[in-house]
Amino acid sequence: MNNRTFSSTWLAAGFALLTGCVLLASCAKKEEPPLPIFGEREVEGKDTVYHTIADFKFVDQDSATITNDTFKDKIYVADFFFTSCRTICPIMKTQMLRVYDSIQHDPQVRLLSHTIDPKYDTVGLLHDYADRLGVKSDIWHFVTGKQEDIYKIAQTGYFATAMEDKGEVDGFIHSGAFLLIDKERRIRGKYDGTKEDDVNRLMGDIARLEKEYEKK
Repeated sequence: MNNRTFSSTWLAAGFALLTGCVLLASCAKKEEPPLPIFGEREVEGKDTVYHTIADFKFVDQDSATITNDTFKDKIYVADFFFTSCRTICPIMKTQMLRVYDSIQHDPQVRLLSHTIDPKYDTVGLLHDYADRLGVKSDIWHFVTGKQEDIYKIAQTGYFATAMEDKGEVDGFIHSGAFLLIDKERRIRGKYDGTKEDDVNRLMGDIARLEKEYEKK
């Protein structure tokens, strides 16, 4: 074998090896990073303490008491609405129905919708509302309670807007956000519930969060 033939053979082998490495790298599944954790945090020694959803107690469309324990060892998606809303709520409910359809057979995930108009949205009215949507009450809870409690947990727990505003069309203003909450009661994602692309991202992040727990 002359030097030219040897060099050509060596170069061909090297190129094949390099090509194989590139293909392996491109085919290797990239591991997704953990979802972020929203809110303030404090460092206590070697531990980091994150913002969590405070204790709550509401009543759902079946007159069942709903607390943090209802979602123990579960992931859930929270939002704020009112049944007589004529602006963003119908869009939000259409999008949340998509989320419902994607998780209704998943025992790890639940939905929680808070009315911000508890004076009008009685338990009976919420029950009829859920019936019209055709959803199961053990998967999607529509809750009511004291107005001040709902507004407080919206603003200080979920960092969402919820308040009366007589200048608005229906007398209230509220966030259109969907909030993804993990099993430790921490906020792991915030999404615009009026935008299909953002809700697609939410459904993908639910799956990502479930994978996080599978690795533990």
